[in-house]
Amino acid sequence: MLKTVNILNKRARFDYEIIDRYTAGIVLAGSEIKSIRLGKASIAESFCEFHDLELFAINTNIEEYTFSRSFNHAPKSERKLLLNKKELKSLNKSVQNQGLTIVPLRLFTNEKGMAKLEIGLCRGRKNYDKRENLKEQDTKRDIARIKKEFRT
Repeated sequence: MLKTVNILNKRARFDYEIIDRYTAGIVLAGSEIKSIRLGKASIAESFCEFHDLELFAINTNIEEYTFSRSFNHAPKSERKLLLNKKELKSLNKSVQNQGLTIVPLRLFTNEKGMAKLEIGLCRGRKNYDKRENLKEQDTKRDIARIKKEFRT
């Protein structure tokens, strides 16, 4: 039985308004997937960028696998993302025309043990949007606390 990996980018949910989500495969080397399965990866500072209608995840940090020999991978190299051609064209069009960004939201392994990256088509939030979002979360938390106290 495989252990599932779920690495989140919590900062992206705070800084960006997520419009649409896609699940993409990643082109990895053998030592990279072994590090991901151990949970030694970070997508907190990463973003996605197009190069000739191919999508790459940039600044994704996957630590070196400690048990590999001399042929180890670079921790912060560009990694190609695998999507359908139709999805790539629509993403590229929305990034160029509307000024949206593509941000990795979650790095996980599926049932087969393959690493997948959930990416989001996002629009940046302003500071006042972030404050409103924090106020909404606080009020929801307070209401839930009051309901819990009322039930007991």
